[in-house]
Amino acid sequence: MSDLSLSRSKPLSGELRLPGDKSLSHRASLFAALAEGESVIDCFLVSGVTRAMLNALTAFQVPWRLEGERLVVTGRGLRGFLPPAAPVNCGNSATTLRLLAGALAASGTPCVLDGSAGLRRRPMDRITQPLAAMRVPITAAHACAPLTLSARAADAPLAALDYTSPVASAQVKSCLILAALGADGVSTLREPGPSRDHTERMLAAMGGPVSAGGPGEGVRVGPLTRPLAPLSVALPGDISSAAFLLVAAAIIPGSDILVRDVGVNPTRVGLLEALCRMGADVTVGDVRTVAGEPVADIRLVSSGLAAVRVGGDTVVRMIDEFPAFAVAACFADGVTEVRDAAELRYKETDRISVLCRELRKLGVKLDEHDDGFSIQGGTLNGGTCNASGDHRLAMCLALAGLAAPHKVTVQNAEILSESFPDFVPLLGALTRG
Repeated sequence: MSDLSLSRSKPLSGELRLPGDKSLSHRASLFAALAEGESVIDCFLVSGVTRAMLNALTAFQVPWRLEGERLVVTGRGLRGFLPPAAPVNCGNSATTLRLLAGALAASGTPCVLDGSAGLRRRPMDRITQPLAAMRVPITAAHACAPLTLSARAADAPLAALDYTSPVASAQVKSCLILAALGADGVSTLREPGPSRDHTERMLAAMGGPVSAGGPGEGVRVGPLTRPLAPLSVALPGDISSAAFLLVAAAIIPGSDILVRDVGVNPTRVGLLEALCRMGADVTVGDVRTVAGEPVADIRLVSSGLAAVRVGGDTVVRMIDEFPAFAVAACFADGVTEVRDAAELRYKETDRISVLCRELRKLGVKLDEHDDGFSIQGGTLNGGTCNASGDHRLAMCLALAGLAAPHKVTVQNAEILSESFPDFVPLLGALTRG
């Protein structure tokens, strides 16, 4: 697939389960490698970005195998990674690079972490500066990848850190949590807002010395004094992938879909809250806990949408879902405004600029702001646009075609396989009911 053309769809109906959560798949594979013993991870997401992590584990000589959607990893322990023979290519995955940087800092394993041209543009000083303060021997090229971690003596622990990050970022926080496992005391990490807490939950479930305090208290991480326990877990479906299907149902009249076994971690449900505020008919049912993560079934029945304003703490809780949300805004009554979302400029692309540019090609009337955008609902028409190397942008532009009055063609749409390879087949299944 290169170009993807979509025309107005008939109503979506049916129920489905999604592949495993991308964020949890990243963490489960790496944390299993840091444990001692065999971990079994079911519903693992096999995609471009998670392959980058698995290829990295191979470079560190960590044994693993895939059996369909089951990943089996034989952990080598926190200090068991072997130095790779060449730089590790993290592809387009900033999660892979940043989490590996923290793990390698704790282990003292020398390595060069590199990636695609797009990854080389993403800011890495937000991890290299605090890591350097912990005495990690790390250097970066112009505050970006490639990152070089030099060898560190086994008897030279890192310095414990008391740090307040200038950005609310789960990747930054997770990197520093992993590094703190190799420190000489208890580290405390704070953020200006609530970022996703998958790392804290999973490491704690594995016996890691990680605990989250109340508001403003941050996360406390002690040095690892006993091996992490292996994982035995079935990962929930990815709410960031579910977002595109839920928005599709919201904008196509007569739709009614049920997405089962979706992760509804409270740090990730900003989109559901925003859709409810727009008037979407959303029901979250059968909420339960699986391996420390809240999981639920989500039903969405199409209804009229009204414009809303999104900003503040809600932004970080839906940071990956804004492309899908922007399409919902295109079909809402009134002007939808997004503010406080400047972090979107540091994703796979500058998601504010590129999203606005491509939606304009489809006729959408909008204004771009430094920290967001404003979209006039009811102006999307159709046309040809480009995914611009961004998997979430490819999916959001495809969604636009499902409810636009004229055909939408998305060029270079194959990039969507980076995070959601089954996107098109699942849409087709819902169309058939």
